[in-house]
Amino acid sequence: MAVQNHPQHHPRFRFPSLHRTGTAQAATDTTAATTAARAYAFASLRLLTGFVFLWAFLDKTFGFGYATPSGKGWIDGGSPTKGFLSSVAAGPMESTFHDWAGAGWANWLFMLGLLGVGIALVAGVALRLAAVAGTAMMALMWIAEWPPAKHLSDGTLSMSSNPFADYHLIYAVVLIALAAAGAGVTWGLGKLWATLPIVRDHTWLK
Repeated sequence: MAVQNHPQHHPRFRFPSLHRTGTAQAATDTTAATTAARAYAFASLRLLTGFVFLWAFLDKTFGFGYATPSGKGWIDGGSPTKGFLSSVAAGPMESTFHDWAGAGWANWLFMLGLLGVGIALVAGVALRLAAVAGTAMMALMWIAEWPPAKHLSDGTLSMSSNPFADYHLIYAVVLIALAAAGAGVTWGLGKLWATLPIVRDHTWLK
């Protein structure tokens, strides 16, 4: 009788690949570092933008002598909108802005907008609302300055440096980006804000 020898398969122990493990760990560390850097960058941008809005509110309210002369602040009886809106000299809403200049409702809406957007950005809460309100403000101010105009209504050069992209447009894009990125979590109260029952039930308040 012939005896056939069948090859036997013995399980072999394999050491884990240090190269692969090291590569995966390095990739994980790189991703984590990139995520953290992005979060800190957005948080820094949020705080700086918030300070821009808050400072504008404070200077126009108290007249610190920068954009608003001392003694001409809102609390001194000055108007936060009269100087800017009455000087509009181009665009399709020129006469409308002149009518709005110095109106009580316009002053209150403008100042509450600056304050609300500034506080929301600095605190890292209600960024979606801040983006909507801030973008509306920036759109109106863009129309008031009307960058597409080469000449003002009196025929003089407008000195516009770009027919479309000015700082109002940039601020609006920044506000939208901060809201979309959920930038209120890092260095802000965004995470705590999101746990409030009213915010959980109405996500547009985030």
